[in-house]
Amino acid sequence: MIRKIIKIDSEKCNGCGLCAKACHEGAIGMVDGKAVLLREDYCDGLGDCLPACPVNAISFEMREAPAYDEAAVLANKAAICSGHTCPGSMAQKIEREDVKKSDVTVESRLSQWPVQIKLLPIEAPYYDNADILVAADCAAYAYGNFHNDFVAGRVTLIGCPKLDMTDYSEKLTEIFRRNNIKSIKVARMQVPCCGGIEMAVRRAVELSGKDIPFEIVTISTKGDILKTDR
Repeated sequence: MIRKIIKIDSEKCNGCGLCAKACHEGAIGMVDGKAVLLREDYCDGLGDCLPACPVNAISFEMREAPAYDEAAVLANKAAICSGHTCPGSMAQKIEREDVKKSDVTVESRLSQWPVQIKLLPIEAPYYDNADILVAADCAAYAYGNFHNDFVAGRVTLIGCPKLDMTDYSEKLTEIFRRNNIKSIKVARMQVPCCGGIEMAVRRAVELSGKDIPFEIVTISTKGDILKTDR
């Protein structure tokens, strides 16, 4: 079948191995000091590995490749992770200081409905001259002041590339192309699978043909902002 799959430029690859660590499907490995796509059927085409590469040695291409085999990936993960913890699903207890409940109600700052990327219309009045928030759905639970710091004043689009198993870039491209979007903020978690939502936005901006300013905010599982990229 013809589908989107990653391509690794061995000449650019510096052998850092960051892409292999970021690939939560286990499709990439290191061979003779270079990153290699070991299993085409393990590559889901979401591109979690792309933002991890410091030398831009990884890109997408459309070509003949076996279909993504989720069952094989899950079986491989189970074998690898037996007795270990896997990135993104690592169980951890977060210790916090006791905080007394306040009588103050924190109001929602949501400005539109629906919010799930798969349910959102491609064209709507609220997109006009809008600041857009594209967020991993876990981010709102991890970051305590999410509504005030992220949702307020923005049209909110949420999703999870790992669980939805869809290419958000196609729909986002049409939203960006057909509407007058002022800016985009991406709120993602630090886990590797969130790379998919970041790359979907980057690709959609590029394919839209518009020069839309955007920034990527990475949030830790403890709820801290780790970095902001523009």
